[in-house]
Amino acid sequence: SNSSNSNENENEEEEDAMKILLCGEEGEDLFSVKMDQKVKMYAMNNNRKTIIFESPIPDICKTEPCVLGIDEAGRGPVCGPMVYGVSFAPESMSSVLKKEGFADSKVLTEQQRDMYFDMIKTSLYDKVGWKVDVLSSTDISAGMLGRLKYNLNEQSHNSAIALIRKCLNEGVNVSKVFVDTVGKADKYQAKLQELFPQLSITVESKADAKYPIVSAASICAKVVRDMVIEHWQHPEHIASSTEFGCGYPSDPKTKKWLKDNTDNIFGFPSIIRFSWSTASKIIDNVCVAVEWEDDDDDDETTTSHSYKRKPSQPKLSFDGGAAAKKAKRRAPLYMRQAALTHTEDFGK
Repeated sequence: SNSSNSNENENEEEEDAMKILLCGEEGEDLFSVKMDQKVKMYAMNNNRKTIIFESPIPDICKTEPCVLGIDEAGRGPVCGPMVYGVSFAPESMSSVLKKEGFADSKVLTEQQRDMYFDMIKTSLYDKVGWKVDVLSSTDISAGMLGRLKYNLNEQSHNSAIALIRKCLNEGVNVSKVFVDTVGKADKYQAKLQELFPQLSITVESKADAKYPIVSAASICAKVVRDMVIEHWQHPEHIASSTEFGCGYPSDPKTKKWLKDNTDNIFGFPSIIRFSWSTASKIIDNVCVAVEWEDDDDDDETTTSHSYKRKPSQPKLSFDGGAAAKKAKRRAPLYMRQAALTHTEDFGK
């Protein structure tokens, strides 16, 4: 019986391989398989970087006026990337998507989201295009904790703007844009309208539940984020699970994972957003204090989290020793970021 099962499995694998070969170089089945592999490889090998995954542009989207929807997944969790998604299709496809049952990804089950994403990648391959911008937790934290603040709303807006520009530059005939808002809808809409005066732009709360094209973007973003989390391998080469729960601070599973995976020197693996107060509080209370040479140049209000620790905690110092202090000091990071230099000559 083991031999017959083995033969059956081999036959099934051969049939699957033949299906992939038959669909051709640009076929939708092959694209779907390759895309899933790309996302998994990113999660396993290159997950500290921000990256865009995208479909080919359907020819019909270059000629017919298209609607474009924008939504995100993973804005609130303390772990993993935030993923911004756009989906675009001819205006006539809105009724088709609605009839198929496309809805806000948050009200769909995991199986339903996977089914709709597969539909977008296969049967709707020549009618619906999509792109997702995977903003890594490392880049999110670096922006929010830098001397020159780059808050989450601004990161979100810039991701959406870049995705719209990318679609336009690649020839998508966009006529209408629908966006699920971040912050105040009227201000966000005015900002986008000023940047893209040729487009009709609507920014609304709950747009993912009102407009099927935004629902499609929501599904693309959510499925890709879930796939990244599922296949995540820690670049720190630590033996740690990815059982984060939902990733939100209120989830007991998330709290337990953070508690069990805190390193008293480095804090957390890079999948965690250090800029979240949930993470910074644990670092403040558990990790050893660290002093950096540039700390003397910074006032205490330069970052959202000052990372002060209890006096009883051990302290690490990276001041370079007495010899290093005598050497010419490198300009602080905030000066390099702002392209500022020291000068004593202010003219005569």
